Amino acid sequence: MNHRTRLAALAAAALAAAPAAAQAPRTHGPLTFAPRPTTGEITAQDLRTRVYQLAADSMMGREAGTRGNVMATDYIAAEARRIGLLPAGEDGTFFQQVPLVRRGVAEGAALRVDGGPALAFGTDFLLVPTYGSVLRFADRFDARGVQVVYGGRVGDEAGMISPQAAAGKLVVFAAPLGPNGQPASQFYAGGRTYERYADAAGVAFATLDYTSPGLAGFFREPRTELAVAAPVEEGPRFPAGLIITTAAAEQLLGTPLAGAQVGAAGRTATGTGAWFERALEFPARNVVAVLPGSDPALRGQYVAIGAHNDHVGMTHEPLDHDSLLAFNRILRPQGLDQEPDAWTDASRAAFQAELARLRALGPARLDSVFNGADDDASGTAGLLEIAQYFASRATAPRRSILFVWHTAEEMGLYGSEYFTDHPTVPLDSIVAQLNVDMIGRGAAGDVAAGGPGYLELVGSRRLSTELGDLVEEVNRTGAHGFAFDYGMDADNHPQNIYCRSDHWNYARYGIPVTFFTTGGHSEYHMLTDEPQYVEFEKLARVVRLVGAVAEAVADRDARLVVDKPRPDPNAPCRQ
Repeated sequence: MNHRTRLAALAAAALAAAPAAAQAPRTHGPLTFAPRPTTGEITAQDLRTRVYQLAADSMMGREAGTRGNVMATDYIAAEARRIGLLPAGEDGTFFQQVPLVRRGVAEGAALRVDGGPALAFGTDFLLVPTYGSVLRFADRFDARGVQVVYGGRVGDEAGMISPQAAAGKLVVFAAPLGPNGQPASQFYAGGRTYERYADAAGVAFATLDYTSPGLAGFFREPRTELAVAAPVEEGPRFPAGLIITTAAAEQLLGTPLAGAQVGAAGRTATGTGAWFERALEFPARNVVAVLPGSDPALRGQYVAIGAHNDHVGMTHEPLDHDSLLAFNRILRPQGLDQEPDAWTDASRAAFQAELARLRALGPARLDSVFNGADDDASGTAGLLEIAQYFASRATAPRRSILFVWHTAEEMGLYGSEYFTDHPTVPLDSIVAQLNVDMIGRGAAGDVAAGGPGYLELVGSRRLSTELGDLVEEVNRTGAHGFAFDYGMDADNHPQNIYCRSDHWNYARYGIPVTFFTTGGHSEYHMLTDEPQYVEFEKLARVVRLVGAVAEAVADRDARLVVDKPRPDPNAPCRQ
């Protein structure tokens, strides 16, 4: 997701508030930390050493397909080798190359009402990917003299046009209504619409007026995607997708959108658009390693533990770190997962006080690196800690432990998608997958119910009741002391967390999963996600729990029973 546009606007708003006099300083960790030798125990000190290296400015934000991510994956592979893990990537290495390309809309994308004015790409309309388990694209948009028809309002399925009436036409839909009853963007709710109207020439959502500048920029600018050698024939077929302004919709329909009748024919239109692809300068790599199991009868089965090795890179225009940190803490407590609240007198005063406290800790500094300390250097470091813990013991768990540090999670779960589609071990030999992403926070200031024992679980019983019960049992009998929050795992949760991290790509193949996370916070996908704000003692406790769950699964006599329906691996993810 293109975060830079939104960050620039946010920073401008933050800097408009004048700081007040300094107050009592607020304690954070050090800005830098010299690496120390790691041990066979899972400790806060070891995790501090690893996270500070992975999230250092020198890693340049670890964006997949960049020099910084190559540096990070080199570090992970070197640590795996030093610890004593065996390579489980391609050609006897720790790496699996993930074919990413730079993809965008080629010059010349056009849309016009026949006999009328041209609509401007980027302003009046955008070509967008359809949304299944990952972002997918129609080969091209090619509609010549196509009949436009009004399809109704997205979300009102009973009142929408029938698929038969939409076949071969460019179908214009009104924006869905948000919780407040007003039109909203909700682009990612459109997956079912694409499937339902697979035979349409195109589907155009009149949501561009309600789309944030950051999301619009994501669709307007080239981005990195997973290369697809050939269409997946067994997968769902999608029409071309567009998002358009209300004015553009009314030009296409020839009538005000508010008064349009479902199924009514509009004008005819001609549109063209194609996608370009080019190779990246640097490789994108999953890091894959294995600790062989101790039981000859079971070591051919694997408990997979995963994290993602990438983050979102750098911004071209440095921003004032403390101003951004204070702004998000006061007005945007969930980071990029929410739009900032409006200024009030109270929030302005709180911002000024927070900025003053931060200024008391040190001078202002410009920041341009998305360090991704919690997201997901915390999980990446956690896997290395678990690996060193198991490798240092006299006896390994009975089943083998498969460690996969996925790349390109931030771009669309591409590393885990590629690994599960092209596994380096038999996919049916993976008995469970434990995913750790953002496991270093969760304090009361981060989430409403946060604290030392706060931990969110997602997906633990969606395929296997036994796995969910086992996680609870390990937490209880091992005295780990966590109070699990299952709220994010609710069906149809608006944040859709079950579909937003790497565990989903294992679950789609029927592999039981559990996603461990301490939840969102004001530094989510912000320049301020730095190691100094990670709670390393809590991180160590989470990592110990995950290691204990992995060992409990690995040491069972029987595989976990999958007692819930298995999803279609090629269908869109639905929480």
